[in-house]
Amino acid sequence: MRWCVSIGAVLVVGAMAGGDVAGVAAPNSRSQLADTKDNVPSVDVELVIAVDVSYSMDMDELAVQREGYAQAIVSKDFLQALKSGPNNKVAVTYFEWSASTDQKIIVPWRVIEGPESADAVAAEIMKTPVRQGSNTSISGAINFALPLFQENPYRGLRRVIDISGDGPNNNGAPVTGARDAALEKGITINGLSIMVKEPSYSTDIYDLDLYYEDCVIGGPGSFVVTLKDLDNFKEAIRTKLILEVAGRTPEHRIVPAAEKEPRVPCLIGETFWEDRWGR
Repeated sequence: MRWCVSIGAVLVVGAMAGGDVAGVAAPNSRSQLADTKDNVPSVDVELVIAVDVSYSMDMDELAVQREGYAQAIVSKDFLQALKSGPNNKVAVTYFEWSASTDQKIIVPWRVIEGPESADAVAAEIMKTPVRQGSNTSISGAINFALPLFQENPYRGLRRVIDISGDGPNNNGAPVTGARDAALEKGITINGLSIMVKEPSYSTDIYDLDLYYEDCVIGGPGSFVVTLKDLDNFKEAIRTKLILEVAGRTPEHRIVPAAEKEPRVPCLIGETFWEDRWGR
């Protein structure tokens, strides 16, 4: 089941950080345990963070995005969320993406189990210069993420791809095929739809949150956090990471991200788009 989550969901996160998780439910991860190997270190979640750095994001936005992830990982709420699982630790890798052949690992697999390891990962995120790339290939990012789980020396109770972006898939293979391949492996995909600018290209869309809900995210407990104000960038990232690490999603939508009709075609930006999206 999938949910659209506004950054107002941070109030749920606050309750979780305080130990009150009434009204939320952990996703059933039984299917995701099928390929867990014996005799390897265990973590609560294997989390791949896939971050959009396409040219539609300006350098200021990219810098705020980087800082948002770094600050979220060292935040008190994030460290509290680590205590939600039986192992009290997570494995994280962070890469940036744009076109179908443009992905760069910024932080290889690292285990976060407390303040010191969180500080180390945050420092790794911040030390690499911010860059930009052309096009937006969500499918390329998902396909790049899949083999990373096989390379991870740790095995988690859950496997999650956390993908952020500010536009629809407009390069590479269709996004739904990549999503479905991940779901077949028991991997959950969550999203952050970045909607801080008015669409400016023929393949941009207004209701990116709906597109992410219908075409990108999937798996047990999957959700999309919507971002419509740059000032809330860091808060949105923190909300998303805490929900993922704690393994919980709102039982119901907190605030509807947008009107639910009409739905956005998943092939927009790939092979066709409707006239209303060419504004």
